[in-house]
Order: sequence, then C-alpha cells, then structure tokens
Amino acid sequence: MLLAIDAGNTNVVFALVEGSDIRGRWRIATDPRRTADEYAVWLSQLLALEGYTRDVVEAVIVATVVPRALHNLQVLASKYFRTEALIAGRAPVEWGMAIDVDEPASLGADRAVNTIAAHALHPGDLIVIDFGTATTLDVSDYRGAYKGGIIAPGINLSLDALVTAAAKLPRIAIEAPATASVIGRNTVDQMHIGIYWGYIAMIEGLVARLKAEVGRPVTVIATGGLATLFERHTDVFDRIEPDLTIQGLAMMWQSAHIPRTTPPPGDHPALPTRKI
Repeated sequence: MLLAIDAGNTNVVFALVEGSDIRGRWRIATDPRRTADEYAVWLSQLLALEGYTRDVVEAVIVATVVPRALHNLQVLASKYFRTEALIAGRAPVEWGMAIDVDEPASLGADRAVNTIAAHALHPGDLIVIDFGTATTLDVSDYRGAYKGGIIAPGINLSLDALVTAAAKLPRIAIEAPATASVIGRNTVDQMHIGIYWGYIAMIEGLVARLKAEVGRPVTVIATGGLATLFERHTDVFDRIEPDLTIQGLAMMWQSAHIPRTTPPPGDHPALPTRKI
C-alpha cells in the first residue's frame, strides 16, 4: 500500500491507499517541530486500530506547503517504513502538466496535486475550490494546464480575525444559520449570518467572475473539510471531491511505477490482512 501525506498549514493528513481505495485516513495538527519518532508512535497506533502494521506500506509520497515539516516526514519514511519518501513535484513524480502562470515555482503543492486529480476525474475546463487554511480557487483548462487562480482567507481565519479584533464578540462554531433570514436578531445570529452567508456570497461571486473570464463551460469541484457544509445552501458546486489531494498523490505514484527503494532486512512477510 501507499502512505500518502498531505502536509498543510493547519493539519497533516496521512492516508493509507490501496489502488484507488483509501483504507485509512488520519490527521494531526501541523507542527514543524514534531519529530519522526513522534509521528511514528502516533501513526503506528492508528494503523493498529485499523488492523494494519507498518509492513503494509511499500511507498510514501508527500505533498507539503510547509517546508520546515518536510525533513521529519522524510525521516519517518526512511526510518520507520524503510523507503525514500517521494516529494510531489520533484523527480520522479513531477507535475507532468503545464503551469501557465507568471511564477510557476510558487504554485503550492496541494493546488498542483488537486489540479492533476481533478483532470483525471473530470474532463473540460475546471475550477477547483479547496477550503483549507486559505480558500483557493484554481482554474485549469480542458488540456489540463494550470492557468492561475485566487487565494482568499479561509473561513476559520476570517472568524479568528473578527473575534480577536472585536473584544465583545464571542467565539462561535462555523455552521449554517438556523434560518434563511439575513436579518439577525442577536449578536450570535448576526455573526453566523455574516460568516456563513458572507462566505457563500464571496464564493458565488468569485466563481461567477472566473466563469465569465474563462468564457467556456466550466465544472466547479469543491474539496476540503468544509465543502459539504456549504453544499447544502448553494448550487455553485458541480462536484464534491473530499479526498482530491490524496487521490492526486496516489495517481502520481501509480503513474511513476516506483517500487520500494530500500527493502526491509530479512524475509518479506506476506502483507497482513485487515482484521474484521
């Protein structure tokens, strides 16, 4: 199996992938100081809870937008999985697509991987919206070339900034308002309306502008943990792909056909089966 790692600004997501199936998925808060040993203890326990051992992992691939976190993830792969971690965007798992922007090297790994996965799953011109620490909207054409996009503050960042700057405002959960009314009758309701409906209005407005600029039919794909929260109250999304980044990492590894680079010592035991 493949261990795919998506290291974002807020969380690091680990996924155990077999073929096109995600067998397990775990996340931990991003901390560049976290050592390979700490990752290994945490991950080994979670693998065991799902009925697996570390021996099932034959390859590791990493996409990261946190450069300081990369070293310890590489050590994790070499020390505990006895394989060299593949880094998305570097040989032998380069992007394999045109990046038609002014500064191609500045494109975040997660956004590139999302574009690759989206085009493998859906034809035509695409807009991929990723609800993460930042909310990104990425445009790619029908040939799969990345054309550019938008970076906006994530909804959690927006809420944190509001609560931090306004002393009397309480911290609230991010959820849909109880009613469709946009006239709030108390402080908490007004905050829910501003954050939730304001965010939907921003996404709908930006997508409308992007579609007008592309000038051709466009499929809008949403990913990230909050995509399903907004799906209920807008028709701007054509598809929801919650595991787009992990799927893209698996596709990149499969296309490269990379075997285990450093086999473990001794005999190779049969892969353990998952306990039922």
